[in-house]
Amino acid sequence: MARPPYDPWVREILRCPVGLHELVDTQDEQGAPALECAQDCGAPGQRRRYPVTDGIPVLLADEAVVVPATGS
Repeated sequence: MARPPYDPWVREILRCPVGLHELVDTQDEQGAPALECAQDCGAPGQRRRYPVTDGIPVLLADEAVVVPATGS
């Protein structure tokens, strides 16, 4: 999976706007890059996944998709 090349300082400050968790690289069902909460967010076993559009993370709570935690 190709991930956008963020500087290390940017990776340090990217956080979920809902749970303030660290975000990790993942991909959506279509294989597009996305960022996902590293911890449960909202309820046990659930995480929020945010799209990355043209290399820019869309960190808006309304744009997030709640997905089951995969244990990563």
